[in-house]
Amino acid sequence: MFCVIGRMDKSDNVCIDIKSLATCWRSKLENMYPLSKDCCIYLVPSKLRYSKGSLSTPQIVSISPLHHGRKELKTMEEYKLRYLKQFLQRTQVSFEDFMIFIESKEEKLRNCYAETIPLVNKDFVEMILLDAIFFFEFLLLFSIREFVTSGDHIFGTPGLSIGIRHDIWSVENQILFFILEDLFELAKCYDGLSISKLVSPFCGNICELLLIDKSLIEINFSEAKHFVDLLRLCIEPSDHQLDIEIETMYIPTSPTITELHRAEVKFEIGSNKHLFDIRFDKIKGTLEIPKLRILNVSRYFKNLQMFEELQCEKNHVNDYAIVLSLLVRSPKDAELLIQNGILEDTESVEASTFGGEIGKQARWWNNRFYYRGLARDLNDYCKSPWCKWNANW
Repeated sequence: MFCVIGRMDKSDNVCIDIKSLATCWRSKLENMYPLSKDCCIYLVPSKLRYSKGSLSTPQIVSISPLHHGRKELKTMEEYKLRYLKQFLQRTQVSFEDFMIFIESKEEKLRNCYAETIPLVNKDFVEMILLDAIFFFEFLLLFSIREFVTSGDHIFGTPGLSIGIRHDIWSVENQILFFILEDLFELAKCYDGLSISKLVSPFCGNICELLLIDKSLIEINFSEAKHFVDLLRLCIEPSDHQLDIEIETMYIPTSPTITELHRAEVKFEIGSNKHLFDIRFDKIKGTLEIPKLRILNVSRYFKNLQMFEELQCEKNHVNDYAIVLSLLVRSPKDAELLIQNGILEDTESVEASTFGGEIGKQARWWNNRFYYRGLARDLNDYCKSPWCKWNANW
């Protein structure tokens, strides 16, 4: 083979056109969008996925370019068009003006994704507009049921609306709050309403599950990038609420709930409403754990864990998962917490495996563990001569 510019590869005797190859790579590199400080939506690495990614990826509707065009999500595209029609009937702004507006935000939008979105300008703008308006309409109908028409198949089918709500909390399927707010302001559909006020009732059930004060939803909304980020901000404690100590090569250990029970530790429902506020009183021998409602909570925890690992410097969710996995390792551990009103459950099987499930993909930091002081106190208490004698007796 004859090449104008190139060299012979000794391994397979194929002539490589170095100049063409370099030109091709330059083109690839020039067309890459740089990673921005605004980056906040990620594809989850395989090592972090649960149940083949079913919790991090949408199962019914895509509202993110990361899963746009997936065959199994195509059914919802018609519903997006129906919601677009409803939306346009409520506003005096034309479809063309909305498209022009989205196009003006294209670079900012693309910067929010860790992955390069392969869609060309026209397709990207259309997709963002369709998905954002679908999401806006879904929030509106969920929060103000008077707007739901008799022919609305989504809210007329409970399983479908619940599935969409689950997809909204999937870390790979996030809609950016800033574009929702901008579109809402441009549309001028409703006086006295805002996206944050529509988001608040949507989060009501999650707030109850995770002991979040509902007022925190609107307080943190302006800082949040999207739904999972909003949940992270609302659940995050102030640093003084957790015991932060640094130690080289620290590996967390703790006795189980059953072992603590044998050492005559008493279990109480935490008086503090913050989920992460687990406290041990060495004098009284009481361990306070805020009430945890198991039903569906693992879905939110796992998406929070994945987002925290990909985006955040702090690891509160991760360390809470670790401490629970250390305390609850068997059905007996879970049963003791249920008996003391700390664990609220509908299926005992789920409760017995919950600690292990949320701790499965937790990171083991070399030198930082927010519950280090708690773990140390529990270990010391169980190692005391009196406790050893009492447990053996």
